[in-house]
Amino acid sequence: MLRIFSATGHQLIGNGDVLPDDAVWIDLCSPTPEEEKQVETALGFEVPTADEMAEIETSSRLYVDNGAIVMTATLATGLITETPETVPVSFVLGARHLVTVRYAEIRSFDRFVAQLERTPGQCGSAPMALMGLIDAVVDRLADGLEHVGREVDQISRAAFRRAGASARQQRRSNLALLAVLTRLGAAQDGLSKARESVVSLTRALSFLQFAAPKDAGLAAQIKTQVRDLASLADQASFIGTNLTFLLDATLGLISIEQNAVLKIVSVASLVFLPPTLVAGVYGMNFAHMPELGWHLGYPMALGIMLAAAVLPYAIFRWRGWL
Repeated sequence: MLRIFSATGHQLIGNGDVLPDDAVWIDLCSPTPEEEKQVETALGFEVPTADEMAEIETSSRLYVDNGAIVMTATLATGLITETPETVPVSFVLGARHLVTVRYAEIRSFDRFVAQLERTPGQCGSAPMALMGLIDAVVDRLADGLEHVGREVDQISRAAFRRAGASARQQRRSNLALLAVLTRLGAAQDGLSKARESVVSLTRALSFLQFAAPKDAGLAAQIKTQVRDLASLADQASFIGTNLTFLLDATLGLISIEQNAVLKIVSVASLVFLPPTLVAGVYGMNFAHMPELGWHLGYPMALGIMLAAAVLPYAIFRWRGWL
């Protein structure tokens, strides 16, 4: 799909190989070869292909081609949903035009288009359109990190609300520990993708600061965006520290629950072992056993077995082991 925006912020329609004279921002979303050729013919420089955008080398992502600054950044999408992912996006800044190439729907692009409808001046020139678009991307990334942070807070409450619960509620919470681990994994997945996006955007802006013409007036805006990305990186590190703590704490809770189960099994075994021993002794098939002919022998054996079961249990309760 090919979308063209003018200096007034309105969407235009190209005719054949000719772009409108007042075109500023050309957005290529999953473009066809014909659309790529149309833009390349009209602007005089090549746009990155899907294979070129997938390259991870810095020289393949950040370079200058025939006077156009080409930057390919990895953007995180779906951080607020259950399926976060990262997609490469290319920004090509020419003398009069900005070209973006992407192969996925990105909400920050739609948000910037909505902003252009309200304030068309943001698309007055190619550098202005680029910085406005990056600002929308950074804002959306900040929203995603805030969502991950709220999710981590909810996970923390779910993991530690067990302290004041009743025994039955505690058992129910024990079953929820697996769900807590699953949510921790999902939060870590989203956080790692957000971090990757922050690093990639910071690298792209640093290259833009070096490669952009001095008369473009981008230095102050680039500095602001880099500072915002640095604060997002700090926030991501803080959330990552909390995630690590929650993971360790959850694993510790699981270990405590496993130890409690093993303790109950061990106590049950110890409680029933002495009565079993007594029953085994009086179940021997010897001809001469003093208590076999005694009419109180059977009640005595039952009393010994009961005392042998109750005494260890009472000692454990007295010692606080149960």
